[in-house]
Parts: sequence; structure tokens; C-alpha cells
Amino acid sequence: MTIAFDHSYARDLPGTYLRATPDVAPAPRLLALNRPLTDALGLTLTDAEAADWFSGARLPPGADPIAQAYAGHQFGGFSPQLGDGRAHLLGEILTPSGRFDLQLKGSGRTPFSRGGDGKAAIGPMLREYLISEAMHALGIPTTRALAVVATGEEIWRETKLPGAVLARVAASHLRVGTFQFFAARGDQANVKAVADYAIARHYPDLAQADAPYLDFLDAVIAAQVRLVAQWMGVGFIHGVMNTDNMAISGETIDYGPCAFMEGYAPGTVFSSIDHQGRYAYANQPLILGWNLARLAETLVPLLDANPEKAVEIANDRLSGIAGRYRAEWLAVMRRKLGLVGDDKDDAPLADDLMTAMEGADWTLTFRRLTDEAALRPLFSDFSKMEAWLPRWRARAGEGAAQRVSQANPAVIPRNHQVEAALTAATNGDMAPFHALLSAIQKPFTEAEPYMLPAPTGFGQYVTFCGT
Repeated sequence: MTIAFDHSYARDLPGTYLRATPDVAPAPRLLALNRPLTDALGLTLTDAEAADWFSGARLPPGADPIAQAYAGHQFGGFSPQLGDGRAHLLGEILTPSGRFDLQLKGSGRTPFSRGGDGKAAIGPMLREYLISEAMHALGIPTTRALAVVATGEEIWRETKLPGAVLARVAASHLRVGTFQFFAARGDQANVKAVADYAIARHYPDLAQADAPYLDFLDAVIAAQVRLVAQWMGVGFIHGVMNTDNMAISGETIDYGPCAFMEGYAPGTVFSSIDHQGRYAYANQPLILGWNLARLAETLVPLLDANPEKAVEIANDRLSGIAGRYRAEWLAVMRRKLGLVGDDKDDAPLADDLMTAMEGADWTLTFRRLTDEAALRPLFSDFSKMEAWLPRWRARAGEGAAQRVSQANPAVIPRNHQVEAALTAATNGDMAPFHALLSAIQKPFTEAEPYMLPAPTGFGQYVTFCGT
């Protein structure tokens, strides 16, 4: 078959990318192909086509690969030039439900590689496939993995590992860092061009607004606030909330040192390099606001001709982020607690639960709220929870059990299960990966082997960027 590619980014935004060609995979072997996603995109692919096209062994007809330019604050420090160092945007696929980027990741060096080899290992690429599919199944906006293909070559990290390429589908790969790249160079023409493109692609209703760039900022704030509140609801920790990993579309993007928290601890960090806890679970809402402030800085010249007034407008919007986040988080908590309607005491009820459940398994605590006998073993000290439960029961009322089970997953990608699947896959056995994938794609269906916390002795979980 052929893929009906369009190339609006390359066509509409000259000067925002560089041409780059994926490396040719010497012996591509398809490890995973997301058939439900290929169907949704209207693609009828053979396994051989997927292995060739999504590894770089052979470009699909109509592809026009580029590497996008962007900058970014990484752990608070600004890098004025980052860009796709190991990724190639092949083009965009048009479907009845929208326009989607098709990108290869781990497909070789580009002009933005900064000394890296541009490659990726099987483990990190399959991790992104698993976690992004889990997020999709949970109803959380996300980029999605279309395929993972082993390349047949070995790459060096701390040791020799089998290489792989991930084919990723996204609403777009526009990032806060895309705006920062041009703003840092004083290139206001391209800041405006990227903003106009982002509005046309993601928020087309704003194009004719009286203040389209302010409305655009509002729309991105709203999308990101909703997204992070949803992350917090399922205990997801992104791990690298750099501005170059924050998508304008409101999708979760760039799954590196990410994981789902098991025992609830606000300071939980999974990234091996986040020594200060900048991107800890409890800090994600704060970093959300910080990142959005960096976006607002790039848009200031577009908000008003008077610089002082433009800054005042931007600050007004930024000052409201905390309240907007709190409202979205409380809406998430109401759903998780099975509450119907709004009550003035819902906020303290949710806050007090956070205090009572510290140390207990995040996912299982919510899942077992209506079964006290099953809930008790999750706690070393049940006294705070015992005092909290009658308040919740009185507020939740009839039908709470069904609402709670519908709102809270039974299965998440538990860290020990993920590691076991990735280790097996690296050693040539894909069966554990596919079994885990099948379970996380039905998160509200109980599947006991995948519901249990890590066994004693698993230890503190650490993830890596996978570069």
C-alpha cells in the first residue's frame, strides 16, 4: 500500500527544520505493530512493509523526512538549540478524525544530534509503546506507538544492546520549546508563524478571534492543566517535564524515565538524573505553571503592541493557573471517589484522603475503597483511613461501588512487570511484553497477575532517559 502523506509543517514553516534521512536498518524485524491504530489511521500494512518503513530500511512512498528545530529548558537550564537529534518526521497522515504526524524515533543522527549516535535500544522503545498505550486506554491524551522494529544492529550504552526504532503518531510535535527556539533568536516572524500554524492545526476556532494569540495561550493552558490533573489521578510521573517535552496539543509526549507510582509518596522520583526531585510527583503541577510561563514569555510580543500591557495580560493568565489546576484536580478526584455533583466539603475530603493514604498503594487504594476488608492490608496503620471512610461513605451514597470501579483502573503498567517484559524482549522473548500489553489495554478489567504490587525485594525503581 501507500500512505497518503501531507507535509504541512515543512510547507508552511520553512526555516523551522532541517532535511535529514533515517539510517538504513540492516536487518529489520517487526517486534510490535499496533493494529488498532493502523486501522484508525486507515493503513493496511503487511508486517514486511511495517518492518521496512518503520525502521528506516526503506522509506514509505511519499515520505519527506525532516528533523524539527526546538530549544528547551532542561531541569531548569536553557538550551537554545536542541531539535530532533534521533527522530525523523516522515510526514502527516490525514484521516477523518484529524491530521497526525508520523515520526521515527531512534532512526539515526540528524544535524541536531549534538554528538549522540541517534539510535535507541529495544527496551526504551518498547517502554514507550507500553506506557503510551496504557495512557490511551486510560483516556489520557497521548502520542501513540504505531510500531517497534528491531534494526538488527547493536548500540552501545553502558553495555551492548540490540537496537530498535519506534514509529510514533502524534497530533503534532509542536512543543513549548519550538516557540522558545525562535524567541531566543529574536525571530518574532517565526514565533508568529509557528503560533499561526499551531492555531490552524490544533485550535482552528481561534483563528478569527479578536485576540487569537491570547486565546491560544488560554487554550494551551487549559489543555495542559487538564492533562497534568489526569496524570496525577493515575499516579503517573513523567520524569522529564522539560519545556521541550511539553506538547502544544495537550498530549503526553516523550516517554523516557516515566513510570506509575505504586506506594503513594508525594516526593516520588523515578529519573536517575533528577537528584533534586524537580520532577517529583507532587511537583508536576508546579512545573506545569513554570513551563506555561516560558510559553507565555515567547508570546508576549503577540499579545499587545504595548510591551507593558502585554506582560500584564500574560501575568494575569499565568496567575490563574493554580486555581484552574485545583479545579481540574478536584474534578478528577470526584470521579475517582464516585461522588455525584459538587459539595463544598469535597476538597477537604480529597485532601484528607491524601494524608490518610500516604504509603499505601495508589491504584489499589482507590480500586478497593468500597471493600474495607481488601483495603486494610494495604496500610501499615489504618487509623487515619478508618476515620476518613465514614465521611466518604456518607458523601458518596448509593451506587458508589459501580462508579468507583468504572473510574479507577485495576491494571496499570506496574514497574516490576514492565521491567520483566523489557528484559525478556531484549533477550529475544516478546511473549511477556504482549501479555502485559494485552492487560494494560483493558485497565478496568481485573487481571490478578498484573494487579499486584512489586514483590518484596524489588527495591527502589529507577528509570533512565534511554538516549
